[in-house]
Amino acid sequence: MYVIFGRVCKEFLLVHKSEEDHQMISVNEFKNGLTITVDGELWRVVEFQHVKPGKGSAFVRSKLKNLRTGAVQEKTFRAGEKVEQAQIDRRKMQYLYADGNNYVFMDTETYEQLELPGEELTEELKYLKENMVVSVIMYGAETLGIELPNTVDLTVQATEPGIKGDTASGGSKPATMETGLVVQVPFFVNEGDVLTINTVDGSYISRAN
Repeated sequence: MYVIFGRVCKEFLLVHKSEEDHQMISVNEFKNGLTITVDGELWRVVEFQHVKPGKGSAFVRSKLKNLRTGAVQEKTFRAGEKVEQAQIDRRKMQYLYADGNNYVFMDTETYEQLELPGEELTEELKYLKENMVVSVIMYGAETLGIELPNTVDLTVQATEPGIKGDTASGGSKPATMETGLVVQVPFFVNEGDVLTINTVDGSYISRAN
């Protein structure tokens, strides 16, 4: 009886763990940044909208980003439909340096180093600076990429000379930042200025200095 009880407990724990690893959620619980599994692929919810038409059933319209390929896809779900929530880990890591086409990061707690190929960081490289702390996204032992902070301070490397006192003009001009990113900035911005940039859409926010 004791052995059977132990076996049942063990089976219960295994089932319970399996349920945790494959947690199902309703699409009504969608929020930006949520990671889900659909058709065997890992997706991050970029945008979503609950729609209740005058006729027919309610649904959720979403825009999903594939965490392995970077492709963005629009997908519609029935209201209340269940999807699998992927168990993603985020490790805080500091960007150290580039080694050829590889980029070296260090875990801020364990000091373990990780190399990521440049082809997996195409968009992120426009904002990446040495010593920047980012979140490295892990799915089990698989590295899916990095998440940048929402904003980053970058130095203007090249732009047309600023117009003195022109702080209220609504016009803009292109500026090349230290990472190679080109941003539309106000006319008063000069080379050497440090700017706060939105990493979501690459837009100018303000001067940081």
